[in-house]
Amino acid sequence: MTLPPSNFKLNMAEPSHCTNPITVVGTQFGAPHPVDLVIVWNVEYLGEQNFFLSDVNGNIVFKTKGIPFSFHDRHLLLNANDRPLLSMRKKQMVSIYTKWQVFRGDDSHSKNLLFSVKKSSWNSNWVLDVFLAANIKEEVCDFKIKGSWAERSCIIYIGDSDNIIAQMHKKHGDQGIDLGMGNFMVIVCANVDYAFIAALIMITASFSMRSLPTPVPMGGMAAVENFGTM
Repeated sequence: MTLPPSNFKLNMAEPSHCTNPITVVGTQFGAPHPVDLVIVWNVEYLGEQNFFLSDVNGNIVFKTKGIPFSFHDRHLLLNANDRPLLSMRKKQMVSIYTKWQVFRGDDSHSKNLLFSVKKSSWNSNWVLDVFLAANIKEEVCDFKIKGSWAERSCIIYIGDSDNIIAQMHKKHGDQGIDLGMGNFMVIVCANVDYAFIAALIMITASFSMRSLPTPVPMGGMAAVENFGTM
């Protein structure tokens, strides 16, 4: 398992209330209160490494789905009814950087580009820069992701500021529920687009997929359903 450098530290403060709403995917994904998402990693679904995202009661909110034999490494973020919300594809740059581009819907036409993600520096998987589509020059990032997928701990900030909008961590639920190996939670700040956050978490995983532990064989949807009935 690959771990972050020994001097890599995170400010573990909880996400706060965001006065100005942050909307990237859609206003329907912004709530006036913090949102907790449980993320279940499952390698058995359709033979691909996929994720299910539920609320704390076990109700499915989002799913991811890999596209077999796609020219680019491509994944879809689906809603609970399997409707494609976002198409995420990996683009190998001419330089040593790899960039993920995220588009609205299930295609990758340039007019539907919403944002892109790439490493802040060539030798680090622990800091990622996020650029909205309107930020063409990409000189200053709009959001920044810091943390370790291997440790199930990362934080999403507004640009280079200390303003936290979401935080992922491995923990027990409020009622002492063990989420299980490979499962973890994300707390999303009030008024922040949680579909946007879900996509960022999935992309963060792609930069360190080799660091993922072997998940418990809970079998896809059953993992979420069991969590919701505990």
